Amino acid sequence: MIADFRRIFGLWRGRALWLGAGIAVSLLALAAGMGLMTVAGAALASLALFAPTLLRGLGVVRVAARYAERMVTHAAMFRALADLRVWLFQRLTINAAGGLGFRQAGDVLARLVNDVEALDGLYLRVLVPVAGAIFVLPLTLILIAPTAPLLALAVAILFVLAAFVLPLSAYGAARDAGTRLSGAMGQLRVAVLDSMTGWREIRAFGAEGRMLAAAQAREAVVLQAQDGLAEATARAGAGAFLCAQAAVFAVLCAAGADTSQTIVAAFLVLAAFETIGGLPRAGAYLGHAAAAARRVLGAADAPVPVADPASPAELPKGTRLGFDSIHFRWRPELPPVFEGLTLDIAPGTRVAILGPSGSGKSTLAALALKIASPQSGQVILGRVDLATLTAADVRSRIGWLSQTTHLFDDTIRANLLLACPTADEAALWTALDAARIGDVVRGLPEGLDTWVGEAGARFSGGQGRRLALARALLSPMPILILDEPCAGLDAETERDFLTTLNEVGGGRTIVLIAHRLTGVEKLDRIHRLSAGKAIAAAA
Repeated sequence: MIADFRRIFGLWRGRALWLGAGIAVSLLALAAGMGLMTVAGAALASLALFAPTLLRGLGVVRVAARYAERMVTHAAMFRALADLRVWLFQRLTINAAGGLGFRQAGDVLARLVNDVEALDGLYLRVLVPVAGAIFVLPLTLILIAPTAPLLALAVAILFVLAAFVLPLSAYGAARDAGTRLSGAMGQLRVAVLDSMTGWREIRAFGAEGRMLAAAQAREAVVLQAQDGLAEATARAGAGAFLCAQAAVFAVLCAAGADTSQTIVAAFLVLAAFETIGGLPRAGAYLGHAAAAARRVLGAADAPVPVADPASPAELPKGTRLGFDSIHFRWRPELPPVFEGLTLDIAPGTRVAILGPSGSGKSTLAALALKIASPQSGQVILGRVDLATLTAADVRSRIGWLSQTTHLFDDTIRANLLLACPTADEAALWTALDAARIGDVVRGLPEGLDTWVGEAGARFSGGQGRRLALARALLSPMPILILDEPCAGLDAETERDFLTTLNEVGGGRTIVLIAHRLTGVEKLDRIHRLSAGKAIAAAA
């Protein structure tokens, strides 16, 4: 736990000033509150000559400091969590360049959202209150000990019990519940996302009740874990309340002839224990935060499928793409995909890679994009082994259009600029016209600023594929891999789309991956994948 939290704090280092300012303002609010209660007690005992003025002044300071504390601590936490979420997203994109792979989308989303949010309690509910407790305890003893040393000792023991012992006990009780809660939230998201994305199939097979029951079963696990956290929190809170009441009782028992001192001490003790009222609950939050930290760091530390070399080679000028004696399998327990595959793709040529499902067509694209690396053999770009280049350099030369290319729920302009953020409007229209979708976009009331809808829902399958093609053409990559670009299209739309592909490219190397050819493609070479090898066929 400590090592995990140390890493989280390290990631928040850039927000140290904000986080420190939040704690400082919190301590100022505590000091004002302590002073306000002390002066109020003195005023009640008719000891303070300037009590009305002090009360007004301290009251204003306390209100202002409390407001500033809320503003600064939450602003600091929002910034720190934003930094953490961006860092985690970047780590996920590095070790999942080819997609989620064997990960579950709901679980990844839970780590990126729920687990990161759970870490706000690490600062707001743990660090800030602990800093306050460390500040208040010696201040209380300094004010009480000179006149009542035994009372100060009793108050100190009860304070330590409420501020430190009970929170640690709550952490121990809530640790397992926090771990279960984090995992259960991920599984609940998996069930809900599966149900939402597969809603048509669920309705078609009348499986609504079964899917609902599965989601409710996972929800029950979440509720059970939340009950465990709530129980640990309630017990710790009750213990802290009893400690506070026992401290006040100790003050009353220690009361002597000087009633005024007793009143002041009582007010002071009430103020001191008020400042740590949330600490016992912080122990329960700490257990949840520890589990969340493990899951966040676990997702970030997943091994990178293909690591960049320590000393990368210079990106070559040539664009020859070659596969030399490639042996590859996705996992040791899975059968090999390639066994000695050799293939050479000359610059500026149009090549088709054909084969049935499972023959390795998409795996070939993954190797070319450095999403995966062969167990033996070399993938060559120019005259350089891809293993000696960074993934970013490789992907600056090789573009990709897949059968599941995603259109984001944003404008047409934003979707296109994903490929080339510096492109001007003329370049956008050129790419749209090349993909034969320009006239459709011109006919829309908002033109390039038309929203495409979730996954391109506002457009037909063929139109969405052409928008994706325009985005690919907008990129400056000299090699373009088209991985089953017509999958899911009807025969007529497929032929129209392939005819369009014949007219685009502008000297680029075009690699068309497909199950079969329709007869309208203009190609220089055709290769078929069979038994883990590439076999040349007549064009």
